[in-house]
Amino acid sequence: MDNDAPDSNAGSPNLDLERNEARHFLMNGSVSQFSWSGLNVTVKDRQTKEPRDLIHDISGDVRQGEVVALMGPSGCGKTTLLNVLARRPATSGAKVTGETYVNGATIESSAFGRMTSYVEQEDALIGSMTVRETLKFAADLSLPSSVSKRQRMERIRTLLEAFGIQKQADSLIGTPIRKGISGGQKRRVSVASQLITCPKILFLDEPTSGLDSTASYEVISYVKELARESNIIIIASIHQPSTTTFQLFDKLLLLSSGRTCFFGPVSNIGDYFRDIGHPIPGNTNPAEYLLDIVSSDFSALTDDADNRVQQIQSAWKESPQVQAVTQKISERSHMEEKGLAVGGDDLARAGVIKIIITLLHRSFIKSYRDVVAYGIRIVMYLGLAIMMGTVWLRLHPSQDYIQPFINAIFFGSAFMSFMAVAYVPAFLEDRATFAKERANGLYGATPFMISNFLIGLPFLFLIAILFSIISYWLSNFQPTAVAFFTWVMWLFLDLLAAESLVVFVSAIFPNFVIALALVAFANGLWMSVGGFLVTPTILNPFWKYVFHYIDYQAYVFQGMMVNEFSERIYSCGDGCQCLYDTDLASQCQIRGTAVLENYGYATGRTGKWVGILIGIIAVYRLFGWIALQVRKN
Repeated sequence: MDNDAPDSNAGSPNLDLERNEARHFLMNGSVSQFSWSGLNVTVKDRQTKEPRDLIHDISGDVRQGEVVALMGPSGCGKTTLLNVLARRPATSGAKVTGETYVNGATIESSAFGRMTSYVEQEDALIGSMTVRETLKFAADLSLPSSVSKRQRMERIRTLLEAFGIQKQADSLIGTPIRKGISGGQKRRVSVASQLITCPKILFLDEPTSGLDSTASYEVISYVKELARESNIIIIASIHQPSTTTFQLFDKLLLLSSGRTCFFGPVSNIGDYFRDIGHPIPGNTNPAEYLLDIVSSDFSALTDDADNRVQQIQSAWKESPQVQAVTQKISERSHMEEKGLAVGGDDLARAGVIKIIITLLHRSFIKSYRDVVAYGIRIVMYLGLAIMMGTVWLRLHPSQDYIQPFINAIFFGSAFMSFMAVAYVPAFLEDRATFAKERANGLYGATPFMISNFLIGLPFLFLIAILFSIISYWLSNFQPTAVAFFTWVMWLFLDLLAAESLVVFVSAIFPNFVIALALVAFANGLWMSVGGFLVTPTILNPFWKYVFHYIDYQAYVFQGMMVNEFSERIYSCGDGCQCLYDTDLASQCQIRGTAVLENYGYATGRTGKWVGILIGIIAVYRLFGWIALQVRKN
């Protein structure tokens, strides 16, 4: 039975009470006012090397239940300002000055993060999850153990109903090969998933991006209704809304070149711009008109446009409205810092162990639903196994087949690890989800790396087993159970090391093309110095001492070589012209250890090589963790 299914006693008094409590939780807020004063973001101009303002002297004030639109031409600083207000990095190398206040007081970033949520422009949704599962995992990652399972489900039901997506609760979000919910519904799910902890301030970056006017109106109307019913503050950057969508906002902060052109109630826009000599024509979308008059990028008369924009900015700076906002912020900033422990325990995050278990659960569901991420990779590895087993089909234990045996060992180890490049897109998708969830304070790099490592173990072991069952016996390697499972062990460690390399590289360079190229290059390097193409006995000292000893493929190759040749005897063929001189030459046979001696490989070191391999895997994972800790995007 589905644990998340509605309870059979849905009409019981106890359940009705819990639903009322859930709704009370969603509507209970103690942040009555959020304001900002004198915000500036300055960077060094790349050409002139002089300081350049991205945001200059921005102030504003918003009350609970209000929805504020940040609007302006492309490049005016909307997203930069939204990031500063949300206490996120503005941009690389930027200097940020100014103050933000909650209920008239400054608070620490950790406390601020617990009372806010941020919905990014791109939906941070996993396509193989259903709508209900998306909200459930958001709840499990963010809510403390003190919130019971039934309370969580009531919060989820309340949000599904509030956003009108209860009919899509069991529908998939959607993947490139599986159709899911619509774009407008995805945006509503994104917002709902950030509201599971009932933030007091919600930041939305282009919530209507990519949506038509109907879907945009639908999203903003739900946001507005939620803001009023739940008494939360919502600040959204938006680009060229329709007239009906624009009228839904309570306040507008209009920017141009990082400076304020207007801030105040949407209802006052007409009177204000008429008073400064820019009346809004009838039967015109006010948002489009405002964007036109504060933009100079595409104007035929650039100088006139610049003068117009400067005149609008100066008019605002000297207006009584800006003085009223400044005075209001100044008065409230002297208030006592009280009532800021918003939500109490409800705003505490889930424990690390619980987060790891939740991430594992989510990854498990994704692993068997997402055909692109996992199914295709299994088919690819099985195809590789069939190709290897049939190319090196039924090799004989004679000296003519010694080199083909070595070639097969190299192919089975090196190319299996090389094909780990197929893991790059899957990890980058997981990394993108992690980056967005970390930015909202749900969890850090440690739970993500641990869960990512653990969820990969059974999958990689399954690949190693399936590949070996097909290729090992078809190729006629050492026909013993011990030798077979030793081969499986080496192949499993090989895949684990290769995937760890992918994690390390992709954590540093979260770009598909760059990560793919670097992982492929690294695997090419490991193949070159691993000991097959050039034996370690004659390998150039530079490559041997700098790269060979840190090459995980080298340890896998020599481990597989010892597994095959240490206990096997090969016939010399007709004429007894043995290629290797051993103590069995008189019997027209070759002892396999002679092959190992030719490569400089000793027996009895399997434990040492396994330990080194585990160390290499640990180092890759550690470096990947450090990269995620350092990089914040």
